Amino acid sequence: MNDTFSVSLSGANAFSDFAREWRTRMGETFALAPFSRATVAGFGARSRGFRLRDVMFNRFESTATLRTAGPRVGADDHVRLWIIHQGAWRFAEPGGAEHTAPAGRFLVQTGKLSHFATTPRTTVQVLVLPAAEIRRGRGMTASGPVDTAEMRLLTAHATMVRRTLVDLGPAGVDAARDTLAELARAAVRGGVDDVEPRLSPALAQAARDLADQRLTDPALSPAALARKLNISVRTLQRAFAHEGQSVSAYIRDRRLDEARRALIAPHRRMTITDIAARWQFSDSGHFARAFRNRYDQTPTDYAATAAREADVT
Repeated sequence: MNDTFSVSLSGANAFSDFAREWRTRMGETFALAPFSRATVAGFGARSRGFRLRDVMFNRFESTATLRTAGPRVGADDHVRLWIIHQGAWRFAEPGGAEHTAPAGRFLVQTGKLSHFATTPRTTVQVLVLPAAEIRRGRGMTASGPVDTAEMRLLTAHATMVRRTLVDLGPAGVDAARDTLAELARAAVRGGVDDVEPRLSPALAQAARDLADQRLTDPALSPAALARKLNISVRTLQRAFAHEGQSVSAYIRDRRLDEARRALIAPHRRMTITDIAARWQFSDSGHFARAFRNRYDQTPTDYAATAAREADVT
């Protein structure tokens, strides 16, 4: 079963409308927890998510306090990854002790759904998978930061799946589901699996985006990108190798691209030495050699040729 879910509700019948829509879209496999009377009476929320075979993802924004009531629910063979973006999430361990997870943290909880409560205006995302995908002991809870590269990849992929699910064929559904599971494992482990090729394109793109923001930074390097992404340099190099390029080559080529644009900018004021320094070439001679290898002209000749062509047009 695959389905999407999107509601924004408030008012006297909000909770019953929400529960009915949830049962229709998500089914008993991902049953709602029983909530307290106060929660039901004051319910107001926005919820967007999807069911993808044996995986469920939902982004939940609550305007009021939520609090569960009654026994724990859900399957023993599920693992839940709660990602708290705003507000706070209070949860109970199997023994009954409550803990609070503030915004900026995620929780991993296995087994039946534990008791939980939220503060008003809480925004949380939850991913539910078969427990075998994460392979943690039943009843165990773990926590970590949400600002890791793996978590950003996970939430971005989940958002993309929700938007495109209705158009996916069987092969696309399988790929989307398996990638969600792999990214969840990576987020929980605190690092991307070195030998998982399905993560390579997303990881390489994340590194390229970071590099593009720091091209004038003298500290930009494969090691600096790997540290920012919370992975090893070897893992990063592997991701780029799948696309036939090294990390260093990408950084050099992008710096040359920007230097070329600076050379032919209208009313250019920077000298070639200035351009070389700005784009982190050790000297103008090094810049000239790298530029000629890339564009088959020296920087001086390239700028002159561009100026002549501009005069003709």
